[in-house]
Amino acid sequence: MAVIVILALVALFIGLRLYSVLGERTGHEQQPILKPAETEARAAPRMAQPAAATTAPADTGDMAYVPTAGPGVRAILAADSSFDVARFLEGAKAAYRMIMEAFWKGDLEALNNHVDEHVREAFAAAVEQRKADGLTLDNRLVSIDHAVISEAALERGVAVLTVRFEADIAAVTRNAEGQVVAGSLSDAVQTRDLWTFRRDTNSRDPNWLLIETDEEE
Repeated sequence: MAVIVILALVALFIGLRLYSVLGERTGHEQQPILKPAETEARAAPRMAQPAAATTAPADTGDMAYVPTAGPGVRAILAADSSFDVARFLEGAKAAYRMIMEAFWKGDLEALNNHVDEHVREAFAAAVEQRKADGLTLDNRLVSIDHAVISEAALERGVAVLTVRFEADIAAVTRNAEGQVVAGSLSDAVQTRDLWTFRRDTNSRDPNWLLIETDEEE
């Protein structure tokens, strides 16, 4: 009998030692298995962040239009099934280059079918002032880095779109003797311009007219 009691005490002692070493089973011992799953779950939102970041207004590199212009763009699309945002921006960049180069050269006739009357008058006044001062522009449009629609509206069938251009321009001003009085062709300057275009969506004429130009402050 005494031997049985001693064996029982020994077994109880061993059990208590195992308990103190392993601890009570509460489920925490499964954390090493769950942690990789938790890490993957938390990583998923971070993987999606770059896609979300491309729609932020501050980064317009890959955007056709900023979010605030979205309602106006959709209204124009609904009113004119032939309107294509990408094609419009390509045309806007081509118009930007052509109009700027014509203005620098003083070729006002090239602007007739592309700008509104009051814009043409403003360009003509600037060209006449250059001539009166004996100055000519020897500018080069190096590149158009970005073109994005910053504002869009449709009112009574008339679509109005403002495009924000970021471009590198090498600008040189020469006097009557051809001497450089300002600027440098080897040092391009980044410009940020806001050009507003208008088109009647009910018209068969697919061309957009430049109705306003401004510099972004």
